[in-house]
Amino acid sequence: MRLIRGLMALTVTLALGACANTGLRDLRGTSDGPDEFIVTPSKPLEEPESYSALPTPTPGQANLVDLRPLDESVDKLGGRRGSPTAAIPASDGAVVNHASRFGRTADIRTTLAAEDEAFRKRRGRFTQYRIVPIDRYNQAYKRQAIDAQKVATAYRRAGVPTPSSPPANTRFGN
Repeated sequence: MRLIRGLMALTVTLALGACANTGLRDLRGTSDGPDEFIVTPSKPLEEPESYSALPTPTPGQANLVDLRPLDESVDKLGGRRGSPTAAIPASDGAVVNHASRFGRTADIRTTLAAEDEAFRKRRGRFTQYRIVPIDRYNQAYKRQAIDAQKVATAYRRAGVPTPSSPPANTRFGN
């Protein structure tokens, strides 16, 4: 009898453990092994034209061969990266004026972050009591999700040309 109870308990434990689907939002490491994101590639070393013209090393500054993906991507796209609190360049003035023609809030990012945190806290008040792990992000924002099939159907009925989409019962990633 004890053996049967033990096997049943083990089966239930394994079955519940197999139900975990953390998805892409769970970015925690699952082992004590090496972290592959610590090692980053660098640009090839270059020999300077003149060793006497090299700048004085500054502790804490970036190395010339270190990759700077954000700076390099902005540069490749024709932009320039600077301080987010810096003045708006004159070349972008017309775009910014048009985008803010109905008014703008200077601290919108902080305001939205605080409101979003309060919303998730209200929606997720009782979500910490679950037997199996779930995606709390999708649970909190489920009512705000857009049904792509419903929207595509509405646009098609209105005569708007729309691209084809996968069938409604197709679920990617599962």
